[in-house]
Amino acid sequence: MIRLNVNIDHIATLRQARKAFEPSVVTAAVFAETAGASGITVHLRGDRRHIQDEDVRVLRSVIKSHLNLEMAVTEEMLNFAREVKPNTATVVPESPNEITTQGGLNILPQEEEIKRLTASLKEAGILVSIFIDPLLEQVEAAHRVGAEQIEICTARYAELTDLMQFPDERRIQEELEKIAVVAYRASQYGLKVAAGHGLTYRNVSPICDIYPMEELNIGHNIIARAALVGLEKATREMLTAIHTPILRGEVY
Repeated sequence: MIRLNVNIDHIATLRQARKAFEPSVVTAAVFAETAGASGITVHLRGDRRHIQDEDVRVLRSVIKSHLNLEMAVTEEMLNFAREVKPNTATVVPESPNEITTQGGLNILPQEEEIKRLTASLKEAGILVSIFIDPLLEQVEAAHRVGAEQIEICTARYAELTDLMQFPDERRIQEELEKIAVVAYRASQYGLKVAAGHGLTYRNVSPICDIYPMEELNIGHNIIARAALVGLEKATREMLTAIHTPILRGEVY
């Protein structure tokens, strides 16, 4: 059964808009867990635009499921992760001017640095995942640096399936095939396989059908839906979309 980690960054985005104390990311995490989420994902950015250090520390002590910390390749983030000890550290690219993560991490030009970071995280008992574009050279590099999991960036797939675009089924299938090939190659290396970025209630179905997909990290679509129906209901609806094929793709 595919696991769902709910990314609650945008709960913190709303809070930071007023530099207030609410909405609480901890309460959001509890609601998502209560609804059946397998874990909680947060991205601690260098500019602290949403999630703050103390958020991660409190989440580590409160949540009962699984904490996935997204982090850049920096000494600061490595030291913080080793201190807090999330269940998983997902290594991602980061640019100070981006609205959201723009794609997967290019491992190739920084293999030695990432290899050292990976070894240090694993030494602390943290599972290491690397967020990559669906390219074979990246999954091979992830294997070389010692990652235990890859998270395949589905940003391009999300763009192609955007309701505001005229769907090009051929291009959508080509992107799904790229993701499937990378997922299978990762499994040959013994890597766990996750996916995320831009996944929605409407487009998640084909990603769920890819072997050997184990985990999805979804944030914006769930939080956007939660603004209308509440986080528990929004999380349950996504779990239904993931686990009930006949309902996948249902328009909400």
